Amino acid sequence: MPFNPTVDIDALRAGNRRALARAITLVESQNPAHRPAANALLDSLMPYTGTSTRLGISGVPGVGKSTFIETFGLRAIERGQRVAVLAVDPSSPVNGGSILGDKTRMESLSRADGAFIRPSPAGDSLGGVAQRTREAILLCEAAGYDQVWVETVGVGQSEHAVANMTDAFMVLMQPGAGDELQGIKKGILELADFIVVNKADGDATLLAEASRRHYQNAVNLLTHNGFWQPQVLSISAVTLNGLDTLEGQLQDYLRLGSKSLAARRTGQNLSWLEEQLRTLAWQAITQDPDAVTRYQRAREAVMNGTMAPIPAAMSVLQP
Repeated sequence: MPFNPTVDIDALRAGNRRALARAITLVESQNPAHRPAANALLDSLMPYTGTSTRLGISGVPGVGKSTFIETFGLRAIERGQRVAVLAVDPSSPVNGGSILGDKTRMESLSRADGAFIRPSPAGDSLGGVAQRTREAILLCEAAGYDQVWVETVGVGQSEHAVANMTDAFMVLMQPGAGDELQGIKKGILELADFIVVNKADGDATLLAEASRRHYQNAVNLLTHNGFWQPQVLSISAVTLNGLDTLEGQLQDYLRLGSKSLAARRTGQNLSWLEEQLRTLAWQAITQDPDAVTRYQRAREAVMNGTMAPIPAAMSVLQP
């Protein structure tokens, strides 16, 4: 059955999860015919956005992101907060859909009245961050969610993208540093506002504490700009050890950085604008038969070594 792009805005604003899911489906649609309706919807809802806390959460596979998000989210709901989780799943190579199904990994949270979980296929966007995640954040805010969390596929280029669409960025680590720290290099530490060693319980408690000290030493060697020195702590999403401390530190971060975070969001929106301009410019080229012909000629010239890339690109843009 074809997708009907009509969205009940009043129901969405009232927090109706079905209306919100429908709206996200609309903005995620790859059908060009749906884009005008998606743009009109976003324009109408913009006055109701920008009021949530946007948190990016990442970590290597198996670190316990889903367990952590479920526990952390339920605690926020108990405090009267409404939590939306945008979990960016790897895309199926067969049909392009999400293959992890985060609702099955967060059953208790998905059943909570104050929660909304949306698994979205990563598609072919940079590093696995869903192409329309920024728009989904705005829709969740318009629906009245106080917290909007973006869970990324893993550690890689996606972290740079998600850090550029959230207020705070949290990286979960396994007990046992060493090789893992070497694998992620210092780039991820420079992005992180919070480095959280998960699974600090049972036999892994001492190992988790050793890892925490290891990451703390690594962070101390880096230069961080702005108002915040990244915090490193160990927690257990199962025993709840350390969660009170993490919640307190997150509140301190938001309080201390209120002015800086407002400026950060402005910069993020400008980056988003520039990204969309690049995307639209490329679409305009590929939809113009004459431009496509010029592109093919320029491509052949670059491959043959008869033209440098910059003048080749200019030849595509200038008939």
